[in-house]
Amino acid sequence: MRAFHGQMSDNQPIRRSLAEKQKQLRDLRETLAAMKSHTAPTLRESVQKRIRQLEAELAAAPAMKTPAGKGRDTAGGARTPSHSPRRRPERG
Repeated sequence: MRAFHGQMSDNQPIRRSLAEKQKQLRDLRETLAAMKSHTAPTLRESVQKRIRQLEAELAAAPAMKTPAGKGRDTAGGARTPSHSPRRRPERG
């Protein structure tokens, strides 16, 4: 059976929201703190690497966000629709 475009098995990265990333960072920090002294160094390094990646993403996230509705307001303050309105057929 073939995968259709956009299916989870398309080997695409999982997109996470800001709140999900913060939760994952909290969980990883707890995991790192709970690791025993005999834990494999490669496992410890991989968790630390992911923590650094998430911290970098979260630090960059507020800079990438734009104010809500920016670019959609007109000079007069009236909002313009993002799509053309549906035309009604002429009666006659």
